[in-house]
Amino acid sequence: MFDLLPDLESLRKRRSKNIEDAVGRGAVVGSDAEHPTLPVKSTAPSKRKPSKVSAAPLKQEVYRYQRSAGNTHSTGARPMPQQAPDLTLRCTELDMDGNITVRAGEFQKSELCAQHGLQARDLRKIDSKFVNQMPAILVRRHAILVNLLHIRALIEADRIVLFDSIGSHSQSLLVYELQERLRSNARSGPPEPAQPFEFRALEAVLISVVGSLQSDEEVLVNLVQGLLAYLEESVDRSKLRELLQYSKRLSRFEQKVLNIRDAIEEVLEQDEDLAAMYLTQKLHGTARARDDHEDVELMMETYLKQVEEIVNHIESVSSHVRTTEDVVNIILDSQRNSLLLLEIRLTILTVALSSGTFLSGLFGMNLLNTFESHPHAFALVSTVAFFSIAALTFAGLRSMRKVLRRIN
Repeated sequence: MFDLLPDLESLRKRRSKNIEDAVGRGAVVGSDAEHPTLPVKSTAPSKRKPSKVSAAPLKQEVYRYQRSAGNTHSTGARPMPQQAPDLTLRCTELDMDGNITVRAGEFQKSELCAQHGLQARDLRKIDSKFVNQMPAILVRRHAILVNLLHIRALIEADRIVLFDSIGSHSQSLLVYELQERLRSNARSGPPEPAQPFEFRALEAVLISVVGSLQSDEEVLVNLVQGLLAYLEESVDRSKLRELLQYSKRLSRFEQKVLNIRDAIEEVLEQDEDLAAMYLTQKLHGTARARDDHEDVELMMETYLKQVEEIVNHIESVSSHVRTTEDVVNIILDSQRNSLLLLEIRLTILTVALSSGTFLSGLFGMNLLNTFESHPHAFALVSTVAFFSIAALTFAGLRSMRKVLRRIN
């Protein structure tokens, strides 16, 4: 705004000069041709004071000047820079004794890769920003990467790093469980050979995963079984809609459990990965044979069995749901057939009544016949119409029963 003051001052001076020149010639100059030139009444030489000119035209020009300057500034403005991608991860770190050394700290991805000896592509498995990832247990040189359900963790020989995920409540339970397991091992003392830290951490992760699956299974199965018990007594449209929704939820849950089972089985099928899970021995420089992995194999097979039990239970419930759907479809088909039979009976009765009304319509025409004066004509026509209706009804129902016997 201060840059415009010199320009405004020069513009004001030029406008004053133009006005004085116009007054000297005997005319008043206005802006935009709104004030025409006025003739001079007297030719006598006299000094005439300049008339008072409105400042509105000057303000209008200043306003137009400011608008043009603003448009020039706006057209030359730089575009807003795009937001840079987030290259940090938030994580919580626990040491061997179950103490939290870092709580919800933010680290650069490059720093994590350099600190833990990981590749950049390995972070995709533990980054919560990448949704709809397949569960996986990846074994690296000095770490084990775990991505199961709500848990995204990095396990090393002396610490475990938990990355923030969507299920914060479940992660809090995992942190508490890890602290309890690690501290209980620290209090147990050295008389018995303790399990390596990486196995205790991995077991705590598997316990949390299996516990979460079991709780979800219990809730979902109870809801489905209650709905199936209701449908066995009566078929309701709203309950059928709920059954469809629960059937979809069962399918999604079954697929989730199957993916976790496949992730555990994939690790169990690789002897190199099982032997590479002994991170503590690697840290101490002790070599381990390729087929010497009995401890970790037994531990993972234990939880694989529990996951398979969940899969079998869900499959049996899904089979029960499909059986109930088939029974409901049979019941609905039976009701539909009953409605069709009722419609056929009504059609037969309508045809029979039409024959009687046709006969009565013949005698109801305004034409002369010999039955107008007959004393028994009304009774005779009514009897014939009644018997024709009864005969057609009996014949139609009999034909329908024959067709039903052939079908059954």
